Amino acid sequence: MSVSQIVATLEKLEKMHKSLLELANKKTEFIKSNDMEQVDVLLKNEQAHVAAIDTLEQQRQVMVTDYLRAKGIAFTGTPTVAELIEAAEPQEAKELQDVRSRLLQVVTELKVQNDLNQKLVLQSLQFVNLTLDMLRPQPEQAGTFNYSGAEVRGKTNIGKKSYYDSQA
Repeated sequence: MSVSQIVATLEKLEKMHKSLLELANKKTEFIKSNDMEQVDVLLKNEQAHVAAIDTLEQQRQVMVTDYLRAKGIAFTGTPTVAELIEAAEPQEAKELQDVRSRLLQVVTELKVQNDLNQKLVLQSLQFVNLTLDMLRPQPEQAGTFNYSGAEVRGKTNIGKKSYYDSQA
């Protein structure tokens, strides 16, 4: 197992993340323009990208594991690119570090864009809920009629008028 194969896989991961970032940027525009049909299409496309990224990531893990085992280096858990950089030759380590830093940069940008999209969607939902609340009829408030329970049942003397006067 050579480092060049791992670098190639990392570069594929970088390309997939860049493509995912482009989709996230488009999604932002569609959310702003309230085009939910296009957002739905993008979500399906994003799911395909995420599945491809997952597959590439599994391949990367296998390659890094094989490389570290071939070098006789012990590792715990899932081997990382940082562990690979430590084990690689200086020239290979530089190449790995470069692609790793580019990939981390794209992932960071993607996270920022996804956070923005999440906030925009939440804001849209809050606006929809506010609009629905304004359109719904409001329930009668308890204080609208100022009758006590006794007045409703007719057990008070206040306000009772008799049409028949027995003393007359």
